[in-house]
Amino acid sequence: MIIVMRVKINKTKQMLRVVASFALLIGLASCSSSSPLPNGQADLVKIADGKIVKVVDGDTVDIDIDGHTERVRLIGVNTPETKHPTKPIECFGPEASAYLTQLLPQGTVVRIERDVEARDRYGRMLLYLYLGSNDLFINLDLVARGYGTPMSIEPNTFHRNDFVRAAAQAEAANVGLWKACR
Repeated sequence: MIIVMRVKINKTKQMLRVVASFALLIGLASCSSSSPLPNGQADLVKIADGKIVKVVDGDTVDIDIDGHTERVRLIGVNTPETKHPTKPIECFGPEASAYLTQLLPQGTVVRIERDVEARDRYGRMLLYLYLGSNDLFINLDLVARGYGTPMSIEPNTFHRNDFVRAAAQAEAANVGLWKACR
């Protein structure tokens, strides 16, 4: 009897997680924009605030959104690999991860916005993050400080030009990976 009840409780918890994830996805999909952009994209959609659960690497974090932890891939930036299963640790990868960990300690409040696509092929949410305390645009900050390079994947290209400009300035200033990895 106890085993049957534990199985039912575990199945109920799993079902609640599925329902919560589905509700979050429906909420993401139903967000509308206020005005179209010249290139046909919708305006960015502010989803909610979240809290950092942990930094995975230089461009991936886990965020608690309304009590549900989501794996998030930062849009527009690509930092050197540190945890790829088939690639070695790349130049300046540990520094990028350390910087993001210092910038976003566990419990840090972030404002989150999404672009056109909500998730990548791995199921990670694709988001822009802003530091709750001072509204620092984290994705752009990583590029501007030389911890990563621009990565533009259609259709999530709202800030593409900002990332390209920031990378050009970081390279010209010879900072971060532009200095360390030549």
